[in-house]
Amino acid sequence: MRDLDDTDRTILRLLLDDARRSWRDIADVVDLSPPAVADRVERLEDLGVIRGFTVDVDRSKLREGVPVLVTLTVTPRAGSAVGDSLGEADAVEHVFTTAEERVVFTATVPEGDVLSLLESTVEMDEIREYEVSLLAGRSWNPAVDGAELALTCDECGNTVTAEGETRTIDGETYHFCCESCEASFVEMYEELREGAEG
Repeated sequence: MRDLDDTDRTILRLLLDDARRSWRDIADVVDLSPPAVADRVERLEDLGVIRGFTVDVDRSKLREGVPVLVTLTVTPRAGSAVGDSLGEADAVEHVFTTAEERVVFTATVPEGDVLSLLESTVEMDEIREYEVSLLAGRSWNPAVDGAELALTCDECGNTVTAEGETRTIDGETYHFCCESCEASFVEMYEELREGAEG
């Protein structure tokens, strides 16, 4: 498995700028053929670096409520669960969980009614306090310069380096730090499949 190179990073930057950009347009910038660009994008999708191509909606152009930034202080070890619940709410745009178990999110709520959003989304017993700020503007600038792959081995949890292995089983892609982990995972997978079929 090879790591990301400058061409991969340039392709990622171009797609972040405009996900509808054609392979030919990208190929002209990175000096590859359109099929070679398509192959690289497919590889980035297989690795999970690209999860999908989405629409970037400017909510300020839509009338649907008040944009807010909310910081929650939650009970110990509740950060992940609260963050997951908020991430499923239609009104919530971005969710961040800090190492200190704080949850920060942006949302657009009708009439700025954050309390109703919280009551309908999370267990209120898990919220110790919350702070709401009105948003005056937003920007999102993901950086890919100098980024390297940071895959986790599906067998042992170690980091997968350039020497790692990738394998697709039943349409699902798995990553391994070494051949031993790959063999162990495949063996267990086959045993479980045989057990389920038998």
